[in-house]
Amino acid sequence: MQSSGQSVGIIGAGAWGTALATVAQRAGRETIIRAHEPEVVDAINGQHTNPDFLPNIPLNSAIVATNDYAEAARADIVLLVTPAQFVRDTVTAIAPLLTAGTPVVICSKGIELATGKLLSEAIAETEPDITVAVLSGPTFADEVARGQPTAVTLACEELDTANALAEALGTPTFRPYASRDVVGAQIGGAVKNVIAVACGIVDGRGLGQNARAATIARGLAELARFGDALNVDPRTLMGLSGLGDLTLTCTSVASRNYSVGKALGEGATPDDVKTGRRSVAEGVFTAPAVLTRAKALGVELPICAAVDTILHDNADIDVTIADVLSRPYRPET
Repeated sequence: MQSSGQSVGIIGAGAWGTALATVAQRAGRETIIRAHEPEVVDAINGQHTNPDFLPNIPLNSAIVATNDYAEAARADIVLLVTPAQFVRDTVTAIAPLLTAGTPVVICSKGIELATGKLLSEAIAETEPDITVAVLSGPTFADEVARGQPTAVTLACEELDTANALAEALGTPTFRPYASRDVVGAQIGGAVKNVIAVACGIVDGRGLGQNARAATIARGLAELARFGDALNVDPRTLMGLSGLGDLTLTCTSVASRNYSVGKALGEGATPDDVKTGRRSVAEGVFTAPAVLTRAKALGVELPICAAVDTILHDNADIDVTIADVLSRPYRPET
């Protein structure tokens, strides 16, 4: 890592990007956040709040917002917090503006729908010279922004860079744990969003807490099979970016993905849950994307497949649940 990490540029001013701006500012870093919407820039700079995406959270006046990619990309560390499906295009836009050696930290969670590629793979394919890291874990944005205790995985193939990034962003209430498993850190954050939709459906259908716990456990098994096919360290999947994130997202209506599933379980249509939401529920896009990659790897993911058919093929929820429950018995491991 070439720089001292004294400034942090954040690309994306949704709830999570704004929360990460509070993290960087608390860590003593000069912090600038790039927003797509002019009204968000005005609100952060003028009112020191982001009412559109993270309401009722006061922001330190030291956090500066801009519409200009270049201002944020000049920072010593760049956090990439755009929706997953826009990561490739965003990196293409900022790559010419980066100083050589500047680490770009993927903070979005998802898999590219068009290709089935992980976000790090999409970046490497587009801009192979960029130093890529991943920040992932159990993180509700409002809790992070309020300074409540949070721990995350911060992965980079160069462990020295991961450690330096952890030092640059860490505070007593935001604890990054360094890792070299860039692929493993992404898998947990992506697949758990799909499993969270399934858990929400279970809740919305009134199937009980036993069924939700079973869905989490079998979802973890799908996560493990997917990770094994990609040669990830299984310990990563048992850590913050795997089991930690899965547990959080699959147990609370504060999760966008869980709330989408709950609405479906209560009778909303897929079109209902795909429209009218300002914030992105990444699981909606990740479900077909993860199946594309899983098929190429020869991995079976029945829960993810069930969610995909409900979201994108208008499958009947009760019939789909019955199909999952009627699968042949098999050893657990």
